[in-house]
Amino acid sequence: MTATDGSTTGISMERSGGVALWRQIAERLKGDIRAGLWGQGAKLPAEAELARRFGVNRHTIRRAVGELANEGLVSSRQGRGTFVESAPISYPIGSRTRFSEIISRQAREPGGRLIASFRETAAPWLTDKLQLPAGSALHRLETLHVADGIPVSVSTAWFPAARFPDLVLHYAETGSVTKALAAHGVTDYSRARTDISARIAEPDEARLLQIPPDAPVLVTAVLNVDTGGKPIQVARTRFAAERVQLTVES
Repeated sequence: MTATDGSTTGISMERSGGVALWRQIAERLKGDIRAGLWGQGAKLPAEAELARRFGVNRHTIRRAVGELANEGLVSSRQGRGTFVESAPISYPIGSRTRFSEIISRQAREPGGRLIASFRETAAPWLTDKLQLPAGSALHRLETLHVADGIPVSVSTAWFPAARFPDLVLHYAETGSVTKALAAHGVTDYSRARTDISARIAEPDEARLLQIPPDAPVLVTAVLNVDTGGKPIQVARTRFAAERVQLTVES
């Protein structure tokens, strides 16, 4: 039921469905934030009000709100209350998808960090996608991307080592795949294919993204090509599902 001030009252919670009450409430609150009921910077109702609304005790509300805080959706300010930290990032998937540009357009500060890099022999599925001879060498980059210091995604990407011999060095210096490719003469590229799926985060992903171990991630499997249509990058990116909204552009 919705009150005249836009708040929801008398919400009935499922107490025997196998999902903890605090988690059900956390999901309801996330839904309200995504729907715009509380915009960025808005103050959440007090614990007592939320407890009445959901018919639970304040401890349960405290745990639900704590879940939102763990995911970076809200923050508590001493003596003032709990406030919406930021709305989910709108992340368009199109022929020209650039993390830094997408984040900057939303008045946030993008950042990238190299977690690890490897030189390895391409597996058959990678030689097929990158149109390389069997046994070709690849650079594999494990990276973390953030917006305003909050983790958004972790990515594993493969590049032909022969074409981009110093790619790891340039990425480590700039934190940008676009700039690292440009240093090798690829000044523009486009996305030829994106496959999107969802699953529960693996332990290392949850740790890097700073999300609960059982939180969902959105996974994009990507093939990028240069202006001549030659494959240059295969990537698998895992997004913290509660922090982004993927939009497929036509």
